[in-house]
Amino acid sequence: MLAEKRRRGIFDIVQNSGSISNVELARQFKVSVETIRRDIIRLNKNGVLRRTHGGALSMKTFEPAYADRMATNLESKRAIAQVAASLVPDGAKVIIDFGTTAFCVAEALANHNGLTIITSSLQTANFLAGRNGNEVVLMGGLLHPSEGATLGRDATQILENYYVDFSFVGAGVISDHPLLMDFSREAAELRGLMLKQAVTSVVLADYTKFNRTAAHRVPNFEQAAFLVTDRKLDATTANSLSPFLGEVLIAEG
Repeated sequence: MLAEKRRRGIFDIVQNSGSISNVELARQFKVSVETIRRDIIRLNKNGVLRRTHGGALSMKTFEPAYADRMATNLESKRAIAQVAASLVPDGAKVIIDFGTTAFCVAEALANHNGLTIITSSLQTANFLAGRNGNEVVLMGGLLHPSEGATLGRDATQILENYYVDFSFVGAGVISDHPLLMDFSREAAELRGLMLKQAVTSVVLADYTKFNRTAAHRVPNFEQAAFLVTDRKLDATTANSLSPFLGEVLIAEG
């Protein structure tokens, strides 16, 4: 078995089981424990699971720090962002979320002209302000240093005053209900409003966001016109998502 295929298999097993030992993985894949240990180190470095003493732990039930998320699956996030940005013409009005994949969308919009951008992300605001005739509206609210973004009622009140051409909304997780979920009430409320306040709403989710759980439901998932992801969805997930989404776009990362 090729190493990449084995690592994907390890990721799937850990996602489904929650945790597993290196010994058990070695038995299932018919390789040495040392080979599995190297695979786990690689997957831990990529941020898709957490290495433990003698095994691996799923990242289903907690969200890593922003810097860790930014480094996780970065090539695929940028590929997703390129697909998302290709939907946007010059002069469009755009909401950009505060997540890591959403910031990659901001990067992918660097050569667009005359955009109006509404965002709660300090990074996105700094990156796009003053570039190519852009106008940037930074939402007020309580600053969350761990996210580099403003959240809370002040942010949602400001957003309620805008209706735009496109919104790009990151996924905390997409659970098997299927529902768009998040790790805080404030993030869930703001992202739900972002989905509502656009003609065309786009959800951004790399493969690590699927089949996980979080405490807070993001409303208005059914208003998303597109889901942009980096892998073809399995049949069960695709069928369960179909009532909620207009179209799934696969980025080549």
